Amino acid sequence: MRSLAAAAVAIALAAPADAQKMLATYPTLTTEAAQKAAQAALDHCRERGFTVAVAVVDRGGQPLALLRDNLAGAHTSNTAIGKAATAVSFRTDTSELAAMTQAGPQGGIRELPGVVAVAGGIVIRAKGALAGGIGVSGAPGGEADEACAKAGETAISDALELE
Repeated sequence: MRSLAAAAVAIALAAPADAQKMLATYPTLTTEAAQKAAQAALDHCRERGFTVAVAVVDRGGQPLALLRDNLAGAHTSNTAIGKAATAVSFRTDTSELAAMTQAGPQGGIRELPGVVAVAGGIVIRAKGALAGGIGVSGAPGGEADEACAKAGETAISDALELE
């Protein structure tokens, strides 16, 4: 019995040095970071008189925080989540995705379920790596939505770079 156990330990210790890792480690936003970014984006929009919804998602596109001004339209919550998740999925801000997917060979991307290819969703990075996304909906135009999203990202960017 002891020799069997010793053999098992010896085999385990003799695993090849080039064995593949079985777990990935990667940066992703915390709920606290998401809440801080969402509040900063909402505040930025309110200061400009915009009633919006703000969503912050993790690197998998799942919502971590959602804030909606009580006067924002009913569609804004789902649109904000869609913008943030689209930015994460394509690893690019939705304003860039919208420009890249105008009529033509890449236009079909806009028809994929859940894709919201309009300005207002941005990628959040930590030390250059994808960590999440933020989406804003309800301001007068995608550029205003994007400006609010960037204010949210700016509110946490220094802390993310120090992690």
